[in-house]
Amino acid sequence: MKIKQNICILFLVLQGAFLNAQHTDTKPRVIVLTDIENEPDDAMSLVRFLTYANHFDIEGLIATTSVHQKKELATWRIKEIVETYGQVQPNLEKHEIGYPTVDKLIPLIKEGKADYGMHAVGKGMDSEGSEQIIKSVDRSDNRPVWVLAWGGPNCLAQALWKVKATRSSNELQKFVSKLRVYTISDQDDSGPWIRKTFKDLFYIASPGFHTLDGYHHATWTGISGDRFHGRFAGGNFPIVDNPWLDSHIRNKGPLGAQYPWMKFLMEGDSPSFMYLINNGLGNSEHPNWGSWGGRYELYQPRTEKWFLEPETRPLWTNAQDEVFGMDSSWHTGNQETIWRWREAYQNDFEARMDWTIKPYEAANHPPVVSLVSPAYIKAKAGDKITLNAEGSTDPDGDALSYQWMYYGEVGTLTLSTTLTGNPLEIENADQAKASFLAPKKGQQGTMHFIVAVTDSGQPALTRYKRVIVEVQP
Repeated sequence: MKIKQNICILFLVLQGAFLNAQHTDTKPRVIVLTDIENEPDDAMSLVRFLTYANHFDIEGLIATTSVHQKKELATWRIKEIVETYGQVQPNLEKHEIGYPTVDKLIPLIKEGKADYGMHAVGKGMDSEGSEQIIKSVDRSDNRPVWVLAWGGPNCLAQALWKVKATRSSNELQKFVSKLRVYTISDQDDSGPWIRKTFKDLFYIASPGFHTLDGYHHATWTGISGDRFHGRFAGGNFPIVDNPWLDSHIRNKGPLGAQYPWMKFLMEGDSPSFMYLINNGLGNSEHPNWGSWGGRYELYQPRTEKWFLEPETRPLWTNAQDEVFGMDSSWHTGNQETIWRWREAYQNDFEARMDWTIKPYEAANHPPVVSLVSPAYIKAKAGDKITLNAEGSTDPDGDALSYQWMYYGEVGTLTLSTTLTGNPLEIENADQAKASFLAPKKGQQGTMHFIVAVTDSGQPALTRYKRVIVEVQP
């Protein structure tokens, strides 16, 4: 009996170690602005967001307006979904630690002004939502505050307007420097105003307005917009369509029941927080590195017909990846920077919905990727470089598979060929330990390599690590 007790204690200790291993990095501080109920996708995104609530320090869930919902706020719907999350939070906590309680989240549900765009910005336009943004940024915490705009960002615009009107230029600069913004296109006229007025603000967006066909060109449509907004080919569409969502998401407990039927596309707002998920792939301060939320580069975009007005400054905006699609063809575009990861992010969501209803031993959990080789390597042209993730483990004891890839669009060293989308040969790319030869042609600069480690559980879950190689002459 004592041996059995010791084994149980050891299992619990190891399980706790794995749970903690998933969240050793600093959590991003997050405020969500949502025009929820303008159509189903905000509610869909909120359900997914809450299954990752332990990846964030949530500091606001704010109901806002947009071009699609100009005079109404649906605060009640945020509360309804959060209260349902409260029913499953104890079970989620069995699988990974750090899920906030419903009692912590309910007070963070706030309202912006029930008016459209810049009509709600200026003297006398403060709201509990705009005040919440100011309160969060002013808090004594060195971490930046991420404002994720799923609808119109006029609540953020009002916060910035007030700080600009009431504080010194140095205080304003300090306030702006603590903000990070990811908006889902321009859903009112306050986004362009923010960008041109606060030129140093860290801002991720695909500029453009819905009525001008802006959504068709936006990166975020890569999450599921194959047959609607994005109208692109190559991605695995069945796993973002309603039949799959019925059998893998909606039928899983009370939170799954809150996940509505897709009307236009699945979860157009989710890339904003998927960008911040701690899975080893992205780096929130480097949008050009790529993540489940897409890849963006810093430049001043030329004026397009779908813009509300010309851009006056650089921002983090659309970048292109070349990806081999489900149709056995190569595809190049900005939506590719999201749909290339689709199987991984859909499997991950399915597993987390399992966590809402299943005990730990009946569900799958992601592997823990560990590099043996350094994460940053300096090399000379022609050197043989070893990439090694043999230290990776799985909390469920599942077998692991490996795939090393050269992320050619990232980094400062460029390789190209007309014959294939894989310009660099990686030896044993499907093994934990791989290698390649640094280019010999005199190029110098940085090269990014990603290892995707996938377990053999159901659904199969993937985590990543990145190795940066600096090639010197």
